[in-house]
Amino acid sequence: MAHFRWMTAGESHGPGLVALIDGVPAGLALAAADIDEGLARRQRGYGRGGRMKIETDRVTLQTGVRGGETLGAPIALLVPNRDFESWKGRMGPEPFETPPEPVVRPRPGHADLAGGLKYDRRDLRDILERASARETTMRVAVGGVARALLRAVGVEVFAHVVSIGDVEATAHRGLDVETVRLRARGSDLSCADPDAEQRMKEAIHAASHAGDTLGGVFEVVATGVPVGLGSHVQWDRKLDGRIAQAMMCIQAIKGVEIGLGFHAARVRGSEVHDPIGWDDQAAAFTRARNGAGGLEGGITNGQPLVVRAAMKPIATLRNPLPSVHVDTKQASDAAFERSDICAVAAASVVGEAMLAIVLADALLEKFGSDSMRELKRNLDGYRAQVQAY
Repeated sequence: MAHFRWMTAGESHGPGLVALIDGVPAGLALAAADIDEGLARRQRGYGRGGRMKIETDRVTLQTGVRGGETLGAPIALLVPNRDFESWKGRMGPEPFETPPEPVVRPRPGHADLAGGLKYDRRDLRDILERASARETTMRVAVGGVARALLRAVGVEVFAHVVSIGDVEATAHRGLDVETVRLRARGSDLSCADPDAEQRMKEAIHAASHAGDTLGGVFEVVATGVPVGLGSHVQWDRKLDGRIAQAMMCIQAIKGVEIGLGFHAARVRGSEVHDPIGWDDQAAAFTRARNGAGGLEGGITNGQPLVVRAAMKPIATLRNPLPSVHVDTKQASDAAFERSDICAVAAASVVGEAMLAIVLADALLEKFGSDSMRELKRNLDGYRAQVQAY
């Protein structure tokens, strides 16, 4: 059972988006500003669409927080959709006076057709509104709460873009983690390689003029993670599996790797596994490298967690692919909805949130606590135990 439990609700052009979180200990300092920072970054990035010019996402803490501190009770979050004003008569819970024009030409690569068949909906808007990546607004909001919890115990999570299309960043390799984070935060594409960023923008611009879209790869890094989160004893307690599922459930993500990932399958074991050493002065085990990406046997090993996710190109194309009208069954171009050209930078912010959520859950699983004081006491005692090993 999850210890950091959460759920989102809402449609892309409905009145608003909501989330409910349960399991956050009492006494955690939390303000809307802690969450709004991530929401703002999710909306930025070269290649984003017109929707980002309409919405300015701000969260309202509805429940579970009093005087700037969590109460240990469920936390309810709300982000209104400003664009809903333009969609009244087509969205919302009340019966329509005049039935809106249905979406009947499914887009290849989107949930439109599969969802329409599964839920028996002839107007595919009933599917695409919830399947939309607008839903990730609330994942980032929930992730903001998880990040506040992690920061309180010294864990930081950040992401950066390592490729878009066939343009790959390389300048971040060999840099310290903090330099990569600062460079990424100062970039329109969350990229720590300025030269690659410029070529990425050129590739996005070319795709836009062709009526096409681009995907890419982002990397999420977590530092300060204590050894011992997750477990080897059951499949569903392995932290690498939980992280992979969390990343794969982000819209348009089609691949996930941890540490060396797929590269590890192409080289010998001596080049993959991380030699173990001992530092007498620090009285701690050391690693000469981090090919494992901070996880061994489904358990964190004290090294930085390194996770990468591959995002496919967005499925909505201005030059649409062939499709079929779901009523007439006649060949037709796919429908077009206002869309981004490239949203890899935005997806990296969602990846940060999802990793933070998984780590917050694993932290509470290991050190389960009703209050922050209890959590910190439990963690301090455990760290002393590890230090004395």
